[in-house]
Amino acid sequence: MRREVVKAVFVVFIASFCTMVIELVAGRIMAPYVGVSLYTWTSIIGVVLAGISIGAYVGGILADRFPTPRTLGWLLFLAGLGALSISPLTDAVASWPLQTSLMLRILVITTVIFFVPACILGMISPVVVRLSLDRLDRSGNVVGKIYAFSTLGSILGTFATGFFLISWMGTRNILLLIALILIVSSPFFGGAFLKRRVFLILLPVLSVFLWTMHDQAFTKQRDENSYYFKETDYFTIELKKSKKNEKTLETVILDNLIHSYVDLNDPLYLQYGYERTYADLVAWKAKANPKFRALIIGGGGYTFPRYLEAKYPEAYIDVIEIDHHLTKLAYEYLGLSRNTRIRSFNDDARWVLMNFPERGVYDFIFGDAFNDLSIPYHLTTKEFSAIIRSLLKPDGMLIANVIDHFSAGLFMPSYVRTLEEVFGRGKVALVGDTPFEEMGISTMIVAASTREHPWKEVETQNKGNCYVIVPKELDQKLQNRFALVLTDSYAPVDNLTAPIFEERFGRKRKG
Repeated sequence: MRREVVKAVFVVFIASFCTMVIELVAGRIMAPYVGVSLYTWTSIIGVVLAGISIGAYVGGILADRFPTPRTLGWLLFLAGLGALSISPLTDAVASWPLQTSLMLRILVITTVIFFVPACILGMISPVVVRLSLDRLDRSGNVVGKIYAFSTLGSILGTFATGFFLISWMGTRNILLLIALILIVSSPFFGGAFLKRRVFLILLPVLSVFLWTMHDQAFTKQRDENSYYFKETDYFTIELKKSKKNEKTLETVILDNLIHSYVDLNDPLYLQYGYERTYADLVAWKAKANPKFRALIIGGGGYTFPRYLEAKYPEAYIDVIEIDHHLTKLAYEYLGLSRNTRIRSFNDDARWVLMNFPERGVYDFIFGDAFNDLSIPYHLTTKEFSAIIRSLLKPDGMLIANVIDHFSAGLFMPSYVRTLEEVFGRGKVALVGDTPFEEMGISTMIVAASTREHPWKEVETQNKGNCYVIVPKELDQKLQNRFALVLTDSYAPVDNLTAPIFEERFGRKRKG
């Protein structure tokens, strides 16, 4: 290949590599503020594609008007500055209290943060093509090579980011690296886009500026009680100490949500009301069988597994936690003994249970993998519920926490109806730690079993702390409520939970 073509393929490779890195990093950057949902990824992909499209159009105009390496140098330099802007812009913009729908809120924030960098990167390819063509009789060959290497850069950027870079470096350091790659590339591929003397002065000044600003702009800001922070392949994890009820607790934050509170000195301490409701249901059923076998889907801070282990020394306890870092942190920071009886599986829950060698073995299966903004939809469907049922004993019970608005929510009724398709109509109850008439957005417990149970006994035994809507009454309450049966082919969970997010940010609920 001619020297000009070699330079061209290197430039488009770098630009495409950086574009895909930024696109994938965007999901992790946004997660602590808006969660990781279908809306998040739809907005990111759409905004980046729009930026590339408009950038290509504008870049074509620039290429015809200013067909010099200087133009390319400036675009690479500006693209680097655009990458540098992402981290501080995220901190400034992502928490805006916009009074809009969930979709529009995420779209606006994503556009403000990511459109300009994507647009500038999109300008590079047309300029490179224009600079590489000197004869029309071989233009196809040249353009083909350029777009082939551009696509190769996108592929490698995707694999490198998803499989390695995020877990190695963290998103904000990746952005800093991408910015430096683009800025340093600018004089190599842009010729004398800046006078050498100016560039030699500008680069050290920029380096000193970035060094002094690194902790502020490229490190997630944390308070003085925060002692651990890591971006894994699944979550942004933060551990901090908190004061609750005159206790010092370890707090586990996953993305945008406080997931767990852990008392290192007292494994029987349960901070969340839904965990105490879990405990009430277990106590009610375990009177007849203290040697029960339980499975918890979603380990988090291992608060409830530790509770079961301490409270019921004859019980068998399994935990499925997709992120092995959380299990590791439970041992290192959250009081889980190295000699624990708890057996952990670090993989996707559906994959583990599909391949589970036993059937009909669990007395309890607890679902603790749902939160309000990041619900793994494949764990909500009729097909997955059928797998759950096959793992339960004949009188076994599924107990899952659901965050929704009791009287107006869309997800809870749909999840209940989905479970009824599997366990039978009138076999699903609703349990809470506050009266349902007083409940707005809150955590409710959905309990399902193929056997009839005297559900009101739980309420009677825990009067004032536990409230039950029995299956027949729940069926009546949901008669006129909108509900879908969630399946693998149709599970619009993000749409059903969107009103929770909107109300959290102050948007008034209609009706």
